[in-house]
Amino acid sequence: MSLNLIVFLLIAAVILVAAVGVVAFKNIVHSALALILSFLGVAAVYFQLDAGFIGLVQILVYAGAVSVLFVFAVMLVMDRDAGETNLVNPRTRWIGAIIALLLTSGLAAAVYLTKWPQMQEPFAGDAVRQLAGLLLGDYAVAFETAAILLLIAVVGAIILAKGAEE
Repeated sequence: MSLNLIVFLLIAAVILVAAVGVVAFKNIVHSALALILSFLGVAAVYFQLDAGFIGLVQILVYAGAVSVLFVFAVMLVMDRDAGETNLVNPRTRWIGAIIALLLTSGLAAAVYLTKWPQMQEPFAGDAVRQLAGLLLGDYAVAFETAAILLLIAVVGAIILAKGAEE
């Protein structure tokens, strides 16, 4: 067993435990913190795969912006004690477990049965420069449109949470 594999297995275990924590915690704030830990674990996997730019984007966008927005929205609309926010209905718990098991089995079968292409030579150029050229060149309109749509979604969520004054 190589050190690389051991580190990957540790990171994967942290991601899985955090993901289970997201759905298992009864306190929604604790669930949000477990989600942040899961996002950071995914970023660690990206760093291990030598995809540093994607790892940084994962940290900035998901572990940073999305998670902070999620915690902010939870705190904004929470009208009862935090310990009573993520209660589970005993009847639907088993339905959710069965659906999760079926989805996991289907994903595992798809990964196992897929004929993956052989690894080619790693990209030797400057991937960040090439990605920036595409985002700010050919795909600038789509990039800015996505940013405007996200801004509209945030403003709409705040208006819905606070209630519009008439």
